[in-house]
Amino acid sequence: MVDSIENITKQARQGSVAAIIQVLNDKLADSGVRTRAIFEDGVLQLLCEAADVDQLEQSTLVERVRQILESISPRNIRRVKINSRIVREQQLLWLEEINRDPENQLLWSQEITLTRPNLFKQFMEDLQSQQAEQAAGMPKTPSPRQVREQRQFKRGVVGGTLASLLLLLLGWGAYSWFGPKFQSNSQANTTPSPDSAQSPEPNATSTNSAAIAPSPSTAPNPSPVVPASPSPSPEAAIAPTSADPFADAVRLAEQTASDGKAAQSSADWLALAAKWQQASDLMGQVTTQDKRYSIAQDRTAVYQRFSEAALQEAKKKQGQSAIRTGNQ
Repeated sequence: MVDSIENITKQARQGSVAAIIQVLNDKLADSGVRTRAIFEDGVLQLLCEAADVDQLEQSTLVERVRQILESISPRNIRRVKINSRIVREQQLLWLEEINRDPENQLLWSQEITLTRPNLFKQFMEDLQSQQAEQAAGMPKTPSPRQVREQRQFKRGVVGGTLASLLLLLLGWGAYSWFGPKFQSNSQANTTPSPDSAQSPEPNATSTNSAAIAPSPSTAPNPSPVVPASPSPSPEAAIAPTSADPFADAVRLAEQTASDGKAAQSSADWLALAAKWQQASDLMGQVTTQDKRYSIAQDRTAVYQRFSEAALQEAKKKQGQSAIRTGNQ
């Protein structure tokens, strides 16, 4: 039963009018209100019917419908026109009846605009919903396009992971091979022998590690110490490059989505905006010969919208910070 309710809510969030009607009827059942709906010309026409006029009190009903719809956040639905009347027998053409004679057909009508949902919140809700379905083993019947996109996504993740492991192994091998040599050379250059503090007499040549003591008339001349050259780190030894911008963009998007859960300050949101923009740019580098090109084009636009939303959130945080500073 719980799975069925969650599935209906998910369909309503995706914009299914039938699912929206079912959710509204479930939520409004305690007040005796029944709903019907039609999506026409970019507006969700909603008809609320009840047996008593008191059950259709305008301010209360409008606010309650607004809260229910905004909690669902149905895709591509922003404008809603709420119509109310005393319950009647089933009428298939109720919208035409209302448009033809609204004064005699309706008690009242009011159009509202739903608040646009936060893109990051919606993205995280979709991600959590997918994870919950996978954990619960819920049967899914995705479309062929979704199956294809999921397969390409998994290949990109696996390929990126293998490439990262390969680079890590190469870096570790290079460090293991060259590191001891650089360290031994550095120690030989920076650690003088006990007798090397004094230089030999002029024209004297030493072929072993023992230094020749200077004559009493000759002042000691300390030999210059050669500065140690820093041993290269594994990252400097090998500059990691990747020939798969799709996989890089997917990894960066996953990391950015995870970082977005803890974002609070304006600086955090600016950093997220930059990462989303970088992920969008990487997707834009996928060539037309790549079989994932169509997916990359779609992800380019999606990541760009996320970057713009993060910038808006950063401006909002800056404004709130300025207001708090002014109040102090």
